[in-house]
Amino acid sequence: MKFSAVLLAAAVAVPVDALSSFHGSSVAHRVSTATGPTMKVFDWKRREADESAINDAETFVFTLDNLKPAPGSRHRKKRKGRGIAAGQGATCGFGMRGQKSRSGRPTRAGFEGGQQPLYRRLPKFVGKPMGPGHSKTVYNLIKTDEINGAAEGSTVSFGSLFEAGDVTKAKYGIHKVVTGKKEFSAKGVTVQAHAFTNSARAAIEGAGGKCELLSPTTGAVLDPVAA
Repeated sequence: MKFSAVLLAAAVAVPVDALSSFHGSSVAHRVSTATGPTMKVFDWKRREADESAINDAETFVFTLDNLKPAPGSRHRKKRKGRGIAAGQGATCGFGMRGQKSRSGRPTRAGFEGGQQPLYRRLPKFVGKPMGPGHSKTVYNLIKTDEINGAAEGSTVSFGSLFEAGDVTKAKYGIHKVVTGKKEFSAKGVTVQAHAFTNSARAAIEGAGGKCELLSPTTGAVLDPVAA
């Protein structure tokens, strides 16, 4: 008992500066303040640096040259499978047995061990079927306002509008003409697109124009009878 008491007294008597001198060790030091919480600091340079001025939020001015991440928020990535000294060697933290320790992906996405998965527990909405063949077709929208600058009797497509600077580049490869906020003023134009809304078709044909459907795969003009 006396020997244990002597060891305890010696451990308490060790100064903090002596402990902080071992900055080359792999042990993550803990830094605590009188008012702040305890946190791990992995960077030994940050552990020894005097950052009292940064903590004074009332007088310190942050600029681009003194911004730095919070202590303990960033540290070097773990190098797995590089020996047992790193702490993640051999089995790399996945254990020795079990399905999750095997090579490759052990389970498919959404698998919950055999119980009813989330995507099957959720309710199915009436009128919105799910599964193959029921996916929604997403179009790039062309507003009728963007066709107003076309010359009379010309043929308008997304390519011609893009070259003229009336539209920007599209995210999707198929295009649909919809009604814009302004009134359609182009006369006698032939508009080529993959789809038309009823109101846009009525506006184009009401101004003496023509709507031509394009094939979503080849881009060729479809026969009006076949379409």
